[in-house]
This record gives sequence, structure tokens and C-alpha cells, in this order.
Amino acid sequence: MKKFLTLIIVSSLFIACDFDKGFDEMNINPTKAAKIDVNNKLASVFLRTSGERYENWRASLIYSSMIVQHMSSTATYWTGNFYTRNEGYATSLFDRAYPQQVKEIEDIIYQLNEEGNTGTAMGIARIWRVFIYHRLTDLYGDIPYSEAGKGYIEGILKPVYDAQQDIYMDMLAELEGGVAQLGASTLGVSDLIYQGDVDKWRRFGNSMMLRLAMRLTKADAATAQAWATKAISAGTMGSNADIAYVQHTLGPEGINKNGHGEVFSADGNPRLSKTFVDFLQGDPRLPILGARRSDGSTNPADLIGLPNGLTSGALEAKYGTTSDQYAEPNRGVITSEDAPMVFQTYAEVEFLKAEAATRGWISTDAATHYNNGVKAAMQMLSMLYPNAAAISDAQVADYLAAHPFDAANAMEMIHTQYWAATFLNEYEAFANWRRTGYPTLQPFGGEAVYDGNVTNGTIPRRLIYPNGEASTNPENFEAALSRQGPNEFTTRVWWDK
Repeated sequence: MKKFLTLIIVSSLFIACDFDKGFDEMNINPTKAAKIDVNNKLASVFLRTSGERYENWRASLIYSSMIVQHMSSTATYWTGNFYTRNEGYATSLFDRAYPQQVKEIEDIIYQLNEEGNTGTAMGIARIWRVFIYHRLTDLYGDIPYSEAGKGYIEGILKPVYDAQQDIYMDMLAELEGGVAQLGASTLGVSDLIYQGDVDKWRRFGNSMMLRLAMRLTKADAATAQAWATKAISAGTMGSNADIAYVQHTLGPEGINKNGHGEVFSADGNPRLSKTFVDFLQGDPRLPILGARRSDGSTNPADLIGLPNGLTSGALEAKYGTTSDQYAEPNRGVITSEDAPMVFQTYAEVEFLKAEAATRGWISTDAATHYNNGVKAAMQMLSMLYPNAAAISDAQVADYLAAHPFDAANAMEMIHTQYWAATFLNEYEAFANWRRTGYPTLQPFGGEAVYDGNVTNGTIPRRLIYPNGEASTNPENFEAALSRQGPNEFTTRVWWDK
């Protein structure tokens, strides 16, 4: 079980007076640090990236999980289920990430540079910086990047919006450079991801490189291939022991808690989508991930997915049921406030390798990678969630025998399993679905088009920028819209065109 220690170090105030030499030294408190140690700042930014209830409720669950049909809800404020526009919800990751995650990571890198630290801490900071920005650019497109988070450091209050293509090229280079700087660990308990295991950080950095490389397959296949093969050759995750996640606790502060878990504690409306539950029929993961709302039953026969895009009135009129009869995320297993927040898994890496093999980019066997991915996705649940039933090798073998890899249908099989494996990693599920088109989703899960949707009945392709950017950073904001397209859910980001 991962544990962490929250350390608070108070900075002292140094007063220099020209008229009295030595006065500054006299007023230094030797028991207090001049600045917060970078290790403690890294612990903070890991937690900030995991996120609070605010953005996990809105951007991750209300929008992303509903759009990719992992979940559904009859409550109309779950606007991602109805393709309606809620400014505050759809902009929530942008609103939270820039003053918190971005500001903190840029401050960390600035301090490391000031201290002349070019070792492991800098390598980890560079890898984590990429993780923060890649989620933002995947969700919104062109974003402040090269000048972001530098208001205090350089006085840049109106940062440019960099083109996503440029951001991706820089992020890939940053991952390569960051991995190269990893040496002996100095973070100790501040490393909430890998507890000082630099080899795991190295594999994570390369695995992120693979993720970003494969994101480019539609936009620039040659670049995607070059970086994907480089990442795989350098060494990616090798087992579930390499999964990148933060293990949360129940306190002492709210930021220590899992943001998704806080949502499930506060809101009983989300259910598993019919699309997701239908796929999980005969899958040993179903009774782990779902439970019937009315009585907590995990009997697969009792687990029915809620159709997307229906209000409670429409559900009752069409099906004669209420939402309590449908499966929700299993509250006894996966929804607690001290659950881990997962960032990337070994299963995802194996599925991306299966795709690379299918494309002929690597010489290893696509079916083997696919089977490894399915097994890892099933067996990681009991590792991540102590109350989850362990899925045995025999159960995995039975499932794979019933669902053998079909090379003729490789991409659909690989990425439908990727979608299943990224449940509760909703930003990644949304991004990979947009890139690959799998699983094949019907708008509103095939139900009637919801009146009042703002996408002309099509599935959203991105979330939207805060409208406040038009007044606070107008020139750069307008340049981004001119280059990318209007600030709408249907505007595709660069790698999705």
C-alpha cells in the first residue's frame, strides 16, 4: 500500500537593510527553511494532479465518462450524458489545472534550475510536467504551454496558446530528456507514485512516450511510429507492479482523498452505462465494477446498464423502470475516498504494443500483447482495490478462449479492451476513443436524440475553453480559435482531424 507524508515548511522572511551591515544575518531564523524543499513540492503536485472533487466531478465524470459511455445518469445536470453545455463543468479541468498543477510544476522546475539540479528530481519533474499538459491539450486542444505558469516567475500574465502539434513534439522530447536525467532517487516518501523506485519512473516515462506517440497515428503516422518504437526499445512497463497511481487516504485534508470517491460519496446519480455493461457480459470484471443500486447485488444477472441520454421520465415511459434498478459503480469495492487514482496502467501499454505490432512497427506478436493486456486489466483490480475479488489465471484463460484475438478485427478488439481497462481513467478513455473510433459508440447510446443538445446529435470531440479567456487573454485566445476552430464541443483537436 502506498503511503505518503504531507510536510509543511514555512518560509522565513529575510530583511536586508543597507544602513546596517549584518542586520539580515541577525534576523535569520535558523530553524526555518528559506524555501520549501522541492521534494515536498513534488508530493503536492502529485496530489493536485490527481485532483479535487471539483474537476473530477465535472470534467472527468459528468463529461468524459458519460461521453465514452462508461456511465450514464438520468439527472440532467450530468450534462455530458445529454451533450448539453455547462460552462463551469466543461471548463473545470482548465480552471483548476492552471492555478494549481501547472503553477506548481513550473515553480518546481524553476527552483531546480536555480539550484543547479539536473538529476533525478528534474527528470521526474519533467516527466510529470508532460503528464499534466498532455491531459489538458488532449481535452481542449491548443492551450497555454510554453509561457504557462510563469506569471510570478517571468511576469507573463497573458500566455500564448501553443499549437497542439508543437506541444506534442516538445512533450515527446521532454519525456526523452527527463528519462535520461533519472539516476539515484532522492525523493523518499515525497514520491507518491513509486516511493523512490527510479527504474519504475524510467519505465513510466517511456510508457508515456508510447501513449503520446500513438496519439499521433491519425495526424502524423511517421512521427508516431518513430517515437513509439523508440519508447518500446527503451523499456516500458513490464507488469502491474509498474502501474502509475497515487494511493489516497481519508485525510487529514480533502486533497488527500480520491476526487472520484468524493463524488460518489456526494452524488448517487451515476450508473454504469448499458453500453459498458453489455460489453462486460461474461466478463469476471462485471461483479467487481458494478452493483445494483437498489440492494447492492453483484450477481451478474442483476446487473443491468442504464441507457444513455434518457431523463427519469423518458426512462420510465420507455422501459417502465427507475434508475435504482440499474447497476452503479460498486460502492463496496471501487468508489471509496481512499481508493487509488490511476494515471497509466501496464494493461494500456500492452494494448498499445498490440496496436504497434498490428501496424507492423514492431516484430513481437500482437495476439500475445493483446492477451497480456486483457490479463493485466483483469488482475490489476484486486491489486488496486483491496476489497476486489481476485480474478484467477483460469478465469482469464476461459475469457480469452471465448474471446480469441482476431487479427482481421485487431484494432476494434484492442481498443475496445483499452476502453474497458480505462474505466475511471476517463480523460484517457475519451482521448483514445477519439483517436481510434473504438469501441463503436452510437450517440446517446442509440437512444433518441436528446432535445436541447448542442452538438447536432453527434458525440462531443473535446471540451471547451473558459469564456473568460476572451476578456483576460483576448489576443492569444482569438489566435487559438482562428487556428483550431470555434470554441465548441464539436471542434476537433489537431491529432483528431
